[in-house]
Amino acid sequence: MNIPEGKKIYFASDNHLGAPTREASVYREKKFVNWLDSIKSDAFAIFLLGDLFDFWFEYRHVIPKGFARTFGKLAELSDMGVMIHYFVGNHDLWMNGYFEEELNIPVFYQPKAYEFNGKSFFIGHGDGLGPGDKGYKRMKKVFTNPVAKWLFRWLHPDLGIRLAQYLSVKNKLISGEEDVKFLGEENEWLVQYCKEKLRQEHRDYFVFGHRHLPLEIALSEKSTYINLGDWITYFTYAEFDGKNLELKTFKS
Repeated sequence: MNIPEGKKIYFASDNHLGAPTREASVYREKKFVNWLDSIKSDAFAIFLLGDLFDFWFEYRHVIPKGFARTFGKLAELSDMGVMIHYFVGNHDLWMNGYFEEELNIPVFYQPKAYEFNGKSFFIGHGDGLGPGDKGYKRMKKVFTNPVAKWLFRWLHPDLGIRLAQYLSVKNKLISGEEDVKFLGEENEWLVQYCKEKLRQEHRDYFVFGHRHLPLEIALSEKSTYINLGDWITYFTYAEFDGKNLELKTFKS
């Protein structure tokens, strides 16, 4: 994929809209929408790497209430021809066609490789990767089990969504809030995962979310791991201009 002259590719993750309450997250949602508005003139593609919402579950005819500003802006950019790609995170595993059908945004459930202007990227949310995170890996198997999804769908949306939102905010194992400090390269599971992938095949950039920390770590002389941070504390994103990938902070 070649980026046209004057265009850029943007990456963001971990907004957790709706947490701790929908009302309390409106300020962050407005800031994110302002960022989307600020990049629409030069965005060739936007990669949203998961956990846009603190909880997301699609019933056949119902989606969680709220987030009209976000959906409206994403629809606007999509209609303008900006390619938007969504990678599900650990808070929005239960998608079922809404993004594809209503917003024309493809949804991915596993990390994916890309090449932009001759630079190779490996992109994903980052949950459950690497040698650790065993508690979440066990829990993810339950969340992604078709039977569990089928049973949850039998709950009335007023009850199911309210219950899930409560548990999503309260359960630190699900939210990933138990280790929001840098642990050192040897203890960062995603760093170890990227190093192992790098031994198998070269990538110029590994781009992930999930950790809620803006990180830029050299894996080798020619390979870099980027963690995007979040839109709760840091309001950070990554920008690729066709030559270099850079972490930035949105301050407006």
